[in-house]
Amino acid sequence: MASEQSAAVGPGQPSAIVRFVEFVPLGAVAVVLLDSATDFFPDDPLAGILTPTRLALLLGLLALVVPVRGRTRARLRDFRTRLDLPTGLLIAASVVATYRSGQPTAPLRGLLTVIACYYLVVGVRRAQPESWRAIGLLALTGVAAAATSAFSQFTNDTPTGFCRTGLLTDIACDAGGDGILIRATGTFSNPNLLAAFLVLLLPFALLAAVLVDERTARTAVVLLVVIGYGALLTTFSRAGYVAGAAGLLVLGGAYWLAPRLADRAQRRLFAALGTLALLAAAGAIWAVSRAGNALGVRGQAWEAALGLAADNPLGVGLGRSGAVISAAAPGDRAFVHAHNLWLNWLVEAGPLGLLAITAVAVIAVSSAARAARAKSVIGTVGLAALTGFFLMSMMDHPANLDRMDALLWCALAVVMAQAPATWRGTTETLPAPVPTQLKRPRHGAPQRIGAAS
Repeated sequence: MASEQSAAVGPGQPSAIVRFVEFVPLGAVAVVLLDSATDFFPDDPLAGILTPTRLALLLGLLALVVPVRGRTRARLRDFRTRLDLPTGLLIAASVVATYRSGQPTAPLRGLLTVIACYYLVVGVRRAQPESWRAIGLLALTGVAAAATSAFSQFTNDTPTGFCRTGLLTDIACDAGGDGILIRATGTFSNPNLLAAFLVLLLPFALLAAVLVDERTARTAVVLLVVIGYGALLTTFSRAGYVAGAAGLLVLGGAYWLAPRLADRAQRRLFAALGTLALLAAAGAIWAVSRAGNALGVRGQAWEAALGLAADNPLGVGLGRSGAVISAAAPGDRAFVHAHNLWLNWLVEAGPLGLLAITAVAVIAVSSAARAARAKSVIGTVGLAALTGFFLMSMMDHPANLDRMDALLWCALAVVMAQAPATWRGTTETLPAPVPTQLKRPRHGAPQRIGAAS
């Protein structure tokens, strides 16, 4: 029987212990990604500061480095990436800001946790070359969970506490009258968080389409992705719409248009036209939604953030931006963060924190663009995801939520794991091979093109 044959371990096949040890890190990644999508793990610690998620991370990292007969354990070099230096600077700036301000260390522990997620995913990607397939399936699962929940809220008129009228104009849900639209929140507490989640994860969900070659299976995957983009529409998030459009523009340009452009001048021309079109679309959305008041609120937060940064060059401490901005901004509006990822880091960790997070974003996007130019599937979807998310982070700060922060660092890890640790070492052989863009035959196995020889 097939089950009996699969249970037997033949010559050269890994033992049950080896298979289990190889499963643990990937299982930890699954825990992080699915918890980011659904928040199914409790936040309360099991003991001390050890939460269920941190326990999974610890077990996953240990399984990567513990020597086991029959498999090669991960070495220190397998965890090195181009983000090591800015990540170290980010940690250093956060430590200084936290202890100088005398604030609790819980936000600092949260930062260390998401960075542990980053190195776990890097280790898994390099120790298990085909793990990108599992990541694609996990991304599709997360999108399906959040998207179907959002559609359920929208179609059943489930109150979420967030409403629009006239498509993109804010209104109180108890205002009454016709034309009030409920903004879906899905598995999150805020529609903007759901939008950011979908913007970041939907491109990675397309990896699942690469896994299947049979037409009906691929159609099912694409249908789930379409449902995900439909759920993005139910959030009625202005920034989410712009970011989602940017991601689709990058996907289309990298997959269909870029290979057809003969020289660099043409690529730059189309990139400039795409940028102008995106800016025009963003301007139209803001105008239609009468976004003056909303932008004014953000303007108050940004003005207060810049003033606080000038008065606190080492930062006010992690997790304190909302409180200090609320105290400094005019009026009685309460802010949770600075409504801008980079300004938030400037307020909380000072110029060093801003420099570090800017370097993280620039290096990651640059590495993804290089990989996309080399016809890498990971590079293409990573570039689309990071472009959309960082664009949305200019008007909001979704990574202020721990779940979103963990997902962001996991996305960074998927992209950076396939790039050499140094810029000069472009010919370096990495532990994990780079998935390259696949042809789309009607039948048979996927065909790799553009792979390095």
